[in-house]
Amino acid sequence: MTGRLMLLDTASLYFRAYFGVPDSVKAPDGTPVNAVRGLLDFIDRLVKDHRPEHLVACMDADWRPQWRVDLIPTYKAHRVAEEHEGAPDAEEVPDTLAPQVPVIEDVLDAVGIARVGVAGYEADDVIGTFTARAAGPVDIVTGDRDLYQLVDDERGVRVLYPVKGVGTLQLTDEAALREKYGVDGRGYADLALLRGDPSDGLPGVVGIGEKTAAKLLAEFGDLAGIMAAVDDPRAKLTPSQRKRLTEARPYLAVAPKVVRVADDVPLPDVDTALPRAPHDPAALEALTHRWGLGGSLQRLLTTLAE
Repeated sequence: MTGRLMLLDTASLYFRAYFGVPDSVKAPDGTPVNAVRGLLDFIDRLVKDHRPEHLVACMDADWRPQWRVDLIPTYKAHRVAEEHEGAPDAEEVPDTLAPQVPVIEDVLDAVGIARVGVAGYEADDVIGTFTARAAGPVDIVTGDRDLYQLVDDERGVRVLYPVKGVGTLQLTDEAALREKYGVDGRGYADLALLRGDPSDGLPGVVGIGEKTAAKLLAEFGDLAGIMAAVDDPRAKLTPSQRKRLTEARPYLAVAPKVVRVADDVPLPDVDTALPRAPHDPAALEALTHRWGLGGSLQRLLTTLAE
């Protein structure tokens, strides 16, 4: 892939669509399809505004991989709706959103938009691997700040972050990261694991907030530099910082593997080219009638044909 590649953090976006589009948007049988139609409208706008040559809808085949939980048991634990022995745990999802997810998958497949999820990995890891392999510029569309760690001006990797529903996007490059967080893309993962993230069940280091983490990274370069400073009595750390970082050593030893997205996921061989015509017109027609996709789908198909 040498042209512009757009990677969708699909679950992040259909959650945004679900909460941003009224649930009065329904199929002919009364089933809400606000997430389905909202996502289609969002993809239509993305393609119109940014003209990618390649597009991949990245999926959570496992939203809470066991290898991450083994390292930090609290990882996303508060979002587990039901535990499954030998299979991914069920995530807490609104009752009227869960039935829309298979519809979204069927529609994307019928349109011909590449949809990729890999067993044992989150969508973030799929995105990280596609990004690592890309030869051209990459636009990552996500409502998850964790993916800021992939921002890389030199390689043309940026994040398009929805700041209001799915209609307004914040273009995040290294300048934006340095202005808001005091770090570049490479430093964002270290900032995140030091600061912690309650939404992901990451405890962080007690007493080390975002500003302190940014100052430590500016002073010592990265997490390894900070921990080297902990062992150096001459390093400019306060007694409190040294104590808290020392106490957090077990967490800091495993947190990088949990927080940093994988870049070596075994991706399937898929055609990522932006489709110009539906992959399965008959299936798409049936889905349109069954779910009342109307103008949302037609607008996307018109945009793709252009």
